[in-house]
Amino acid sequence: MPYVLHPFEVASIAATITKDEEVLAAALLHDTVEDAGAMLEEIRERFGDRVAALVDSETENKHPELPKSESWRLRKEESLEELAAATDDGVLVLWLADKLSNMRSFARMYRHEGDKVWSHFNQNDPEAHHWYYRSVADMTRQLSASDAWGEYDALVKSVFNEE
Repeated sequence: MPYVLHPFEVASIAATITKDEEVLAAALLHDTVEDAGAMLEEIRERFGDRVAALVDSETENKHPELPKSESWRLRKEESLEELAAATDDGVLVLWLADKLSNMRSFARMYRHEGDKVWSHFNQNDPEAHHWYYRSVADMTRQLSASDAWGEYDALVKSVFNEE
């Protein structure tokens, strides 16, 4: 799937959980700082403080001083700390929508490639990915009544062969 579709899928998933327009705007913009060179201040000026804060909650410190494969665990730990500290429920919705989109992609790739799928990533240990995606499921469990959370949990179980 072309990457440009990912933010639209994230916004579509988020819209199944909330009608909050700021969360939906953040879903469309969630990767722009990290991957497209947008500045958080520009998002703040154009879309407001809350949208900028939501996008920031999904923006990793890439630790450019370290090789990506060495910074992966640190980046994920810092991201999970951000999620755990969230006081805005919109952060949970945004994270769940983004990670569900990722898990859908992983599941499609896994069906075609099996364990070779992990060679596409900076971190190629599937157990490390399992830890991260299961942690997100646990931290967003308050959304478990949503279809999105149920699908996410089922995909994590399926892709990582949870019993």
